[in-house]
Amino acid sequence: MQTIFCPKETSSGENRAATVPKVVAKFCSLGLSVLVEKAIGKKIGIADDEYFSAGANVVDGFRAGASEADVVIGVKCPAHEKIVKIKRGATHISFLDRNIHHAEVEAFTSAGVSMISLGMIPRIAVAQKFDALSSQASLAGYAAVLMAATHTSTAFPMMMTPAGTIHPANVFVVGIGVAGLQAIATAKRLGARVEAFDPRPETEEQARSLGAKFLKIEIGETRQTKQGYARELTEEQIQKQRLAMISACNRADVVITTAKVFGGKAPILVTKEMLDEIDTKTLFVDMAVAAGGNVEGSVGGKLTICNGHIKVLGISEAEQLVAYTASQVFAENMYNFVEHFYDRETKRIIFSPTDAIISKCLLKI
Repeated sequence: MQTIFCPKETSSGENRAATVPKVVAKFCSLGLSVLVEKAIGKKIGIADDEYFSAGANVVDGFRAGASEADVVIGVKCPAHEKIVKIKRGATHISFLDRNIHHAEVEAFTSAGVSMISLGMIPRIAVAQKFDALSSQASLAGYAAVLMAATHTSTAFPMMMTPAGTIHPANVFVVGIGVAGLQAIATAKRLGARVEAFDPRPETEEQARSLGAKFLKIEIGETRQTKQGYARELTEEQIQKQRLAMISACNRADVVITTAKVFGGKAPILVTKEMLDEIDTKTLFVDMAVAAGGNVEGSVGGKLTICNGHIKVLGISEAEQLVAYTASQVFAENMYNFVEHFYDRETKRIIFSPTDAIISKCLLKI
């Protein structure tokens, strides 16, 4: 019988859990043994007894589980001192990023532990059910709008009051990926008027389907990667885009920027020069601050004031605000991933390096 171990997350600011009792029961129904670290669900209000009742064995400490497990599933990449405690020959699964976690990748390699990076799972139809990156991005887009609503001095919905009609807030969403689409949908549900922009013309229909007005900027030919991300624009295209965006930002009460690239630096979409051209009391919510930021000068976890009247809120991993739900969907994604590669005849999880999915996300040792 193979064993899965889900440790508690200890990174600063990380509130999610790698699994939940409902998913533990699913793993057990496959014939797998499940270990969870003590207090794994403390931050999302799930007691150890609930994991135990679902079929997991609760172990005290990372080593107790990692030294026994064939597969270790976490949200974040573990620190070096934990990596060395994982059993040789095991497989670790998390949002490990080889472009950032250089030392950790070396540690995994030295420890003889294979690595699967969730951010590198290809965006193909068969892999949608375990696309954890998209699941978390969707929740982040939702949470970012809620944060915007609490930091702007403008009410989102139109209201009829004894003093007259209150007009709805204007929200401008930049980047129509998974997070951007959910931001549009949430802002519309709250009653705001929404305008959206993305350099990929094929996103216009998606934005309009959710009720947003699409900002058309003639910048010439644009392309996207095989996985659906926008490719880097030329300097001339960027300048044309910025000029048009200044007008859109001046119309907006809230601007939400969502452009992130897994493993790369986020593009600067709003420069200091652009902010100087904005004369309205606009709130900018930068969802890419952890990757360098889309708004120049944004600071992670802080609300800063620019030019005396512009607010800039830098947030990373907005999904942490709904950590319970984020944990649920992450856990389901991980079950779907494991179940997809589980051979019911041999009762083993087989991550074959030649598989079309695994070949893209497995970092070979």
